[in-house]
Amino acid sequence: MSQLWQARFFTTVNHLRDLPKTSVPEIAFAGRSNAGKSSAINVLCNQKRLAFASKTPGRTQHINYFSIGGAHVGQHRNDEARPDDIRAMLVDLPGYGYAEVSGSAKHHWQALLGDYVRQREQLAALVMIVDSRRPFTDLDIQMIEWFAPTGKPIHCILSKADKLNRNESTNALRQAQTYLQSYVDENGQPFPFTVQLFSALKRTGLEEANDKIVELAGLNQPATAAAVAEDGVAQDQGTQQA
Repeated sequence: MSQLWQARFFTTVNHLRDLPKTSVPEIAFAGRSNAGKSSAINVLCNQKRLAFASKTPGRTQHINYFSIGGAHVGQHRNDEARPDDIRAMLVDLPGYGYAEVSGSAKHHWQALLGDYVRQREQLAALVMIVDSRRPFTDLDIQMIEWFAPTGKPIHCILSKADKLNRNESTNALRQAQTYLQSYVDENGQPFPFTVQLFSALKRTGLEEANDKIVELAGLNQPATAAAVAEDGVAQDQGTQQA
């Protein structure tokens, strides 16, 4: 069973000041409205409605947090993890694109997204959902340009790959790789990125995406290493006091 299957709703925020005070790694999912972001999150977490799209694409303007807990997930009231159980966060950013919202709301929305991906220290990596049938849109490019200077990794998921034939899939993958190779971080170093084809409907690329996200979140590291060390210190102190 994938560790991502442990995901549970944690909180939703509409202002940076309300972001969780947790210090665990955050993996943020970003993408144009209707690119398949919600479907990707749900299939990766093996849940039907963990993330959900608005009936009017682009209207959701909140950042939604889902916790990946420790050994105690599912044993607490309301099936929620305690803060000290959480090992990582999956962060569902608002879909950007053709939202039917006012200019002031759109400005707030863009500022929220931009400030989050540029300033959030806990953000470990960005998972970008791009419709494989379309090249990077202007808003996709804006998101990359906000994030690239951080030097943190990006994993680009080319969604809806079931709509492409073999040649189209190969070309989409090549074009995405070529485009992302053009970016460097603020020190002029190559931008760390990976790209893959994905289909939530056919579950194509599911294992590859799961393994990469688990790696980026640090969930492939021993969960109990720090706890064992702390327990050892506590035991030693207890022995000395005895």
